[in-house]
Amino acid sequence: MRQQYKSPNTEIHIVEGDLFEQEGNIVIGMTDTFDTEIPHIIDEKGVQAQLLTRVYRNDIRALDRALEQGLAPYNESHRFTPQDAKPGKQVAYPVGTVVAISPSIRRLYFCVAYTEMNKRNEVRGSVDRVWRSLNNLWDEVRAKGNGDPISVAVIGGGQARISQYFPAQDSIRFIALSYIFASRKEKVADRLNIVVRSSDVDNLDMLELQAFLRSLKPS
Repeated sequence: MRQQYKSPNTEIHIVEGDLFEQEGNIVIGMTDTFDTEIPHIIDEKGVQAQLLTRVYRNDIRALDRALEQGLAPYNESHRFTPQDAKPGKQVAYPVGTVVAISPSIRRLYFCVAYTEMNKRNEVRGSVDRVWRSLNNLWDEVRAKGNGDPISVAVIGGGQARISQYFPAQDSIRFIALSYIFASRKEKVADRLNIVVRSSDVDNLDMLELQAFLRSLKPS
């Protein structure tokens, strides 16, 4: 499914398939601690884990170095204490922090903190935090993405305490709306791909989504 727009000059595609096989740059949803260890902290089936296993070929040190370099300009939001006994990373950054990393010359991976991680490594999120994160994301994509297509997975599929009130249909509309609002301000990318897992496709109302994408054209 695709929809073209003239003002702004961009496209939105809803694509069934593999996020990592899409053309252009890719969005990786993360927590505010940017934890990378799998499987005990990060779900080994999620997008964040696939960044480690498929792109960095399980070289967690290389991934952590890239994230640390990208996070260097940002102020931390808080640190966990020894009393917290949190496994994994001990420093958290504001929700909405975006780090662009480039393990190859072919593309950028925009790592965005959608959610918060507590000391028990439980992930918590909310709609307003996701909206703020998306706004920050589009700013970074606009600044660094060279106009190349940008692909993002449906938000909420693997994120605890988000999917229960953010089903795939709503997530797709939410991402598309945020992208179009940002694009009306200034062009973000030539195309946005919203990538849907095959297991979610049957639960989507494609006619409704097509009508929604058409409705985003300026009247």
